[in-house]
Amino acid sequence: MRRLLSPLVLLALLVTGLATVSPAAAAADMDCADFPTQAAAQTFFLNAGAGDPHRLDADGDRVVCESNPCPCIGSGQPVPLVTQTSPPAPTQDSDTDPNGSGSSGPVRRHTGNVVKVTDGDTLKIRINGVGVRSVRILGIDTPEVYGGRECGGGAASSHMEQLAPVGSRVRLESDPSQADRDRYGRWLRYVSRRGLDVGREQIRRGLARTYVYRNDPFRRTRAYQRTEKIAHNLLRGSWALCW
Repeated sequence: MRRLLSPLVLLALLVTGLATVSPAAAAADMDCADFPTQAAAQTFFLNAGAGDPHRLDADGDRVVCESNPCPCIGSGQPVPLVTQTSPPAPTQDSDTDPNGSGSSGPVRRHTGNVVKVTDGDTLKIRINGVGVRSVRILGIDTPEVYGGRECGGGAASSHMEQLAPVGSRVRLESDPSQADRDRYGRWLRYVSRRGLDVGREQIRRGLARTYVYRNDPFRRTRAYQRTEKIAHNLLRGSWALCW
């Protein structure tokens, strides 16, 4: 049975939410650009109660404005109290780095079925023996479709829906040179379907670019960069329209 919040806790949550934005802005329609950090947007979203009147959570995973800079908090993080000057930092462990750099240890392999295509570089997958997890595809970056739609974002998402449609079976593989999870708790994995490297295929079509964080190359960096150079030279996809 849920416990009722005390009046003091309710007051603290209310004040925290209003402190995130100005009173005038709180009454207006908000978008991700109105918040200085992801944590500020997430706190506002959590304090707003049921529903999503400002449409900050377009993909429905209760983590909003993921492209905003950190500090960052996830869907299950506590809302900061009024005595705190900043939101709590995301919980991390030895397998997690704020931006995906680090070491995940031995290669980890799993199989699962796609539950949802979030965008051009992120999937929700029901992993065998684990459950549903959000998976950020290693080594690529595609234009945003949430919190400010970027040129090429829709095309990248649509092509991912063809590469890894809902219900399809995919194979996941970690990279020991990279972290196991990112700052949002998403698994960082190469994703393949029927032997096709999904991330590299997005690059080949000109819908994604190779992403190397802090000059910390992943194992497939050179192969991805060669594929990207060809796509660039041939002006495929977003290279012709956006970049």
